[in-house]
Amino acid sequence: MPMQVPDVLPAEASDHYLNLPHAQVVATDALLTTRGNLREVIDARAMMCVHGDAGLGKTFSVNASLRDLAPGQSHRIQFRERPTPRYIRHKLFETLKIGGRMPSRPAEFDKLLRNVLAEEFRVFVCDEAQWLSTECFEYWRHLWDDRDTDLAVVFVGGDKCYEVLDSQPMLASRMYVWQEYRQLTEKQVREVIPAWHPLWAEADRADIDFVYRHAARGNFRIWAKITHQLLRMLSQHGQERVDRVAIRKVFARLGGHLI
Repeated sequence: MPMQVPDVLPAEASDHYLNLPHAQVVATDALLTTRGNLREVIDARAMMCVHGDAGLGKTFSVNASLRDLAPGQSHRIQFRERPTPRYIRHKLFETLKIGGRMPSRPAEFDKLLRNVLAEEFRVFVCDEAQWLSTECFEYWRHLWDDRDTDLAVVFVGGDKCYEVLDSQPMLASRMYVWQEYRQLTEKQVREVIPAWHPLWAEADRADIDFVYRHAARGNFRIWAKITHQLLRMLSQHGQERVDRVAIRKVFARLGGHLI
């Protein structure tokens, strides 16, 4: 029996931006679509690209879906500025808890990784994938293409992620699903935001519309930032319900730096 790989998705409590207290998971159309797409990608042992602007819930939806679909098989690797294939090798070595001496030669390292990746099925989430170069994307294809490895790969990133993948026919042709995230519409915000957080469930709809039109639009990250500051402000003043005065004070604190 192969050793069970522990779940390395982040804790559910950390999914919401700023660890926003009392925030709820809302089954938006985008989240439900992501869950359905991931189910197909897992069944097909395929690759997927989830792309769109920052703050729209891409990573949240992928994490929440994989906790249900592949809770003990999912590995999330977050990338920072300009990683290299060498960095990916090292991250996989650490993530898979291979142990022992880390190979110094790329060919030896790749052989070791392929052997480990053949032991059992795994899902790899490559978050902030807009930082990956064509060479890095090709390295993932190299691992996925191997006839013995057993994995699905989910690239999550901004539009640059889409542009790089789409510009490379060898890579683009291997994407089983492309899913673009877009901002919630005003109508969707009216339905989703009150269900997402109790602060807005008790608020006047006119105040929700005001925040949408003047600051947050359909961006979950901006809504979380505004909500977090409103909660602190209301608590400090012993106020239970949000009102336009409190909202304007938060707007003044954030200025033009809402994201």
